[in-house]
Amino acid sequence: MKRIFLLAILAGLGFTELTAQVQYKVITTVESIVPMGIGRSRMIEAKSDIDYNQFTTERTDGKDSDQGKIKRGDAKVDQLAETKMLNFYSGVGLNFQNIASNDAMISSKLNEMAQQGWELLTVVSGVESDAGKDDGKGIFITRYIFKK
Repeated sequence: MKRIFLLAILAGLGFTELTAQVQYKVITTVESIVPMGIGRSRMIEAKSDIDYNQFTTERTDGKDSDQGKIKRGDAKVDQLAETKMLNFYSGVGLNFQNIASNDAMISSKLNEMAQQGWELLTVVSGVESDAGKDDGKGIFITRYIFKK
């Protein structure tokens, strides 16, 4: 009888684990590749939740949309953490010390997230780089997607 009771408890705990709600969190780094250090580089973390359904509409015939009724300003979160990071370029080109410093800062954040029980699920990055003499603009953006 004790075995059946113990097995029932273990099965119940296993079922509870299967039905546990999964959470996701995104941390974004934006590292400037604007020469002369005039760009802005940051690590950004939303500190408040938002329901995407409030900003979603459906089209019935593929043409008419109610998106005009939704204000972009309403989609902005007011609470966020903004961590200053260093730019990739200095006055003479790539600054490897800045890159290593940013790596250390990102590692610190990743370690903190792991200590809080978040698992790094995937990393997605993209670049909009300097397009030549007259451009002078560019960013390196990375999204770290966590699960818990």
